[in-house]
Amino acid sequence: MPARARCRRFCAFSKGKLGDTLRGPAYDLDLDEIARRAREAWDRGATEVCMQGGIHPRYNGRSYLDILDTAKRVAGGIHVHAFSPLEVHHGATSLGLTISDYLERLRGAGLGSLPGTAAEILDDDIRAVLCPDKLSSEQWLAVVEAAHRRGLRTTATIMFGHIERPEHWARHLLHIRDLQARTGGFTEFVPLPFVHMEAPLYLKGRARKGPTFRETVLMHAVSRLVLHPLIPNIQVSWVKLGADCAATCLNAGANDLGGTLMNESISHAAGAEHGQEFSPERMDALIASLGRKPRQRTTLYSDVPADRRHAAYGAPQLQPMIFGKHAIRERSIAAG
Repeated sequence: MPARARCRRFCAFSKGKLGDTLRGPAYDLDLDEIARRAREAWDRGATEVCMQGGIHPRYNGRSYLDILDTAKRVAGGIHVHAFSPLEVHHGATSLGLTISDYLERLRGAGLGSLPGTAAEILDDDIRAVLCPDKLSSEQWLAVVEAAHRRGLRTTATIMFGHIERPEHWARHLLHIRDLQARTGGFTEFVPLPFVHMEAPLYLKGRARKGPTFRETVLMHAVSRLVLHPLIPNIQVSWVKLGADCAATCLNAGANDLGGTLMNESISHAAGAEHGQEFSPERMDALIASLGRKPRQRTTLYSDVPADRRHAAYGAPQLQPMIFGKHAIRERSIAAG
């Protein structure tokens, strides 16, 4: 296969055989394009560049180090939030390194933190159906714990509304809470509603149409109750929910609206309508409408420097994205 994404059953963004009618062909973002996007993000006031993607058979641990070097070379002050636990596991095993040693190499190359994606539902009965060739629950938790032990903070996510039931939500939340109690390494928890429209599992009649509105609100509210006070930040994904539902969740336990997002492609490919850029001005207006005071923050929840805030407001239009001609790898890159 030209690209192998471990989430092929549920993710419309994943790319596989060129003849697969459910998805477009795999594409390549070469290092020059990654550099261009990282530089553009910095110029537009971004504090973070986020990069993650599928697993290419020819990728190895050196590939991820090269990507880090590229981003940091053109935007040295930007925080790089990159590589799911699945990618870290693949990178380490491809070089014959322990997870911990490979994480140290990544950190030395400029990695600032990891996205806690590829978690889906941390229940192996569900994972056996949803993502059987991804990491097991135990492996995912082990990679994240190793990252925390190496001083790398991570987010934590849950993808819900597909084939799971409430008891699986509970097990997932308890796994996250227990790990946080040991390490304190999670910055925030991010519920991610399943976007069904173009998802292969749904199109084959094996998953439902994502969570209901009530379930989405309850997930944010219950996450706040379960994880308090260990994880103080519950983030709502405006990309998947839109502004109105995001506002409701902010009134039901969430306190974080997430990033503005320059080049989001995963949710958009799955059929979401809200994926491309939510400006700081619009975020401020939404938060203020709820009677709250907006605060722009960094990845690690510090205050944003004045120069970054100034650049972010009134940022110029995005330049067109450039995709490589060769179906070599797939890569999503977003800035916030």
